[in-house]
Amino acid sequence: MMELVPPGTPAPDFELPADDGETITLAGFKGRKLVLYFYPKADTPGCTQEAMDFNRLRTKFEAAGTAILGVSADPVPALGKFKNKYKLALPLASDPGHKMLEAYGVWGEKNMYGRKFMGVNRVTYLIDKAGRIAKVWAKVKVPGHAEAVLAEAKAL
Repeated sequence: MMELVPPGTPAPDFELPADDGETITLAGFKGRKLVLYFYPKADTPGCTQEAMDFNRLRTKFEAAGTAILGVSADPVPALGKFKNKYKLALPLASDPGHKMLEAYGVWGEKNMYGRKFMGVNRVTYLIDKAGRIAKVWAKVKVPGHAEAVLAEAKAL
């Protein structure tokens, strides 16, 4: 895995296509806290649960002044299908060229059943209102994760 962006560092800028065809940028979240969660593949069990957990807590994140954005390397049409299938109300962005994924250190070698391949590692960043990394969760385990991120967002 590449080097994750450490807390206290400015969040790397990005401009990505979203599930709705719009463009999402880091600047678009200026003045708000942002949960930036990276997930390996839409519509797989762990990624579905993680998205549903963040979606379920969406209004609590909003009350804490915190936006949520999910990012993967999936193509935009796959994100739209995923979002519609599970009635997700949070935005999802696509980085098929891996530029942003690499900037955040989440694109790297993975190993599953003895097979090595490149992919997205499950990592979450909490970015403060000033655009700096406030907290990083590496090697995320999905159960209870969204709740832990919400607690940190409220405390920030």
